[in-house]
Amino acid sequence: MGSGIIGRTTTQLLLGNTNRLFNYSSSSISQSQLFTSLSFNRPYRYSSYQLQANRTPSLITMIPSAAAAANFSTQPQPPAALSTNEPVVSVDWLHANLKQTHLKVLDASWYMPDEKRNPFHEYQAARIPGSLFFDLDKIADPTSNLPHMLPSEEAFAAAVSALGVENKDKVVVYDGKGLFSVARLWWMFRAFGHEKVWVLDGGLPRWRVSGFDVEGASDDAISKANAACEAVEKVYQGQPVGPITFQTKFQPHLAWTLEQVRKNIDEKSHQHIDARSKPRFDGTAAEPRKGVRSGHVPGSKCIPFPQMLDSSQALLPAEELKKRFEDTGITLDRPIVTSCGTGVTACILALGLHRLGKSDVAVYDGSWTEWGAYSDTPVATSTT
Repeated sequence: MGSGIIGRTTTQLLLGNTNRLFNYSSSSISQSQLFTSLSFNRPYRYSSYQLQANRTPSLITMIPSAAAAANFSTQPQPPAALSTNEPVVSVDWLHANLKQTHLKVLDASWYMPDEKRNPFHEYQAARIPGSLFFDLDKIADPTSNLPHMLPSEEAFAAAVSALGVENKDKVVVYDGKGLFSVARLWWMFRAFGHEKVWVLDGGLPRWRVSGFDVEGASDDAISKANAACEAVEKVYQGQPVGPITFQTKFQPHLAWTLEQVRKNIDEKSHQHIDARSKPRFDGTAAEPRKGVRSGHVPGSKCIPFPQMLDSSQALLPAEELKKRFEDTGITLDRPIVTSCGTGVTACILALGLHRLGKSDVAVYDGSWTEWGAYSDTPVATSTT
């Protein structure tokens, strides 16, 4: 695309490979905007599609069925009661309650490097109305050589405060795949003491398939996303940050370290479940990151994270989840710690276990990227 201005248009688009028809209306849109790097010494460009005429985000509206149109109401619905015992909410619930006060919606999309997808660019083009972007890679510990490790309490509080989140808020989180990286943010909020957090079941794909509107990100939304990342940098550099509206209370039992995992090999206080694929767990497939050995932590068991999800990338019902764990020899009356490659999909296992009533599942934050990189950590394979 060139660098010009797209005028006010109303067109029909086919989005992705879904062959579903959309109406797309927009005012004048500028195509790109340069933002200062929020990572250390690393400039980058954020592509944006922002409305310059009235600063109102464009809407991409799926054409609903007649039945859906008849049931649609523009008036906010009374909020249904939410229980923290159930870790997900439906797209219907969110659509009915989207305009309620003290409800914040965050996009936690993140993709594997080989997918070659940019979650922030996708967020700018199409987000759930009013949602803000949470960058899992940048709202992390910048002093660690491991990817997206938990930031300090102060840094997390500064970042979510920049996004406008307060302790009194209910937080609904989603991602662009259905249910993938979003579980990481769900776990992060809980690790920092905020229980009022839920995953949008089926995520943005289910939202769109249901016929609900998406919109382009506003200038204010982009500014807040940048401010959240910048707040983390400021904390670690000892600089003052903006007003803090969110107070953390770290839950150390939910976030395990390498030494705790090492100790657990002998003590076996927790059942250890690995969310990676079976070939990686067995050591028959190479790890995607250089310098990381193949295999698994001795005594751990493998339940690949897709086993928690149905074909639409939504969380399975409780009975099916229970069977997945029992078939692998996991008993729900004993403590559990989960791990994966970098601490993302391990949180999907924790999410599934939460649905089964286990709210105290620990996640090994460094996961296999940390464990497999050390020469003195024991590694088991399918042949050992």
